[in-house]
Amino acid sequence: MTINQPEATVGDLGEQGILDTILPLLDSRTANLGPGDDAGALNVQGTEILVSVDTLVENQDFKLIWPSGLEHRAYDIGWKSIAQNVSDINAMGGRSTGAVISLSLPPTTSLEWVKDFAQGIADAINALGAKELTILGGDLGKSTEISVTTTVLGETAHGKILRSGAKPGDVIAVAGRLGDAGAGLSVLEHGSSASTWSRAVRRIAEAQCKPVPPLGSGPRAAEAGAHAMMDLSDGLVRDTARLAKSSGVSIDFERQVLQKFAARLAPAAQLTKTDPMDWVLHGGEDFGLLAAFPADAEVPEEFTVLGVAKARSGRRSLVTVDGKTVTANAGFDHFS
Repeated sequence: MTINQPEATVGDLGEQGILDTILPLLDSRTANLGPGDDAGALNVQGTEILVSVDTLVENQDFKLIWPSGLEHRAYDIGWKSIAQNVSDINAMGGRSTGAVISLSLPPTTSLEWVKDFAQGIADAINALGAKELTILGGDLGKSTEISVTTTVLGETAHGKILRSGAKPGDVIAVAGRLGDAGAGLSVLEHGSSASTWSRAVRRIAEAQCKPVPPLGSGPRAAEAGAHAMMDLSDGLVRDTARLAKSSGVSIDFERQVLQKFAARLAPAAQLTKTDPMDWVLHGGEDFGLLAAFPADAEVPEEFTVLGVAKARSGRRSLVTVDGKTVTANAGFDHFS
């Protein structure tokens, strides 16, 4: 008797498992760079165009009212829809030049909400330094929940920088935040009322709602000779493991340096009774920039050197801290 095995679901596989299943079915032979990096690349009449897309969905990526009672402003949703995409272009060493936005809304959504959303987009473009970015168009649709899909196009003057170029002996450095957005999410989900938060806790919560990727650092890192780069959207360890695997190296971080990032999160740690190092290692959506530089490179001043890339043997872990293995499976996954 044949026993039918239950069909696998996306929840069973997780994000990486889904990608491993579907990418072999998709033809990307005409692309200069297909799926697998922070952005794709397409040659258009001799010019290489970078392309990135991300989606924000109500109750998956944000809540209109968080358990803390804090309202998630339409302005911040517009801001983040731009920030997370220009971060991908930045991670390829590029600058963002154009975007299209698809916005799906329940029919009961107020016009004021839509105006605030659009203002968040406009202000993010200017405040983050993506001033060459033009909104090219998009789509409006009706739905039962708010959903925003943003596609950003970009160009690079120094050639695209991939995840796969790190070499043994490279120094590994980060520009931007580590752990702030993860700590912010914990605060937003915490049972304490937002009305009781200190100014420091509010600042940390804002890092989740209104991220600030270090735009400009990507092109500067490329000019400095970076071998590999990627943005930190799913957590330091998870994303570093992706870079290490793509490059065929292992990466060892110094805990003492990471502790400096953790110390900034003390107010949120005290409120939620959490070890702040968990956020530094595994918290997602900071959209910082991780880069591998040659040992003799002049690392741009906004980068903090975290560790070093090493040759990977069969037994060596992808990511270690002071030589000790940390799990690469923790961090953000849409289907976990």
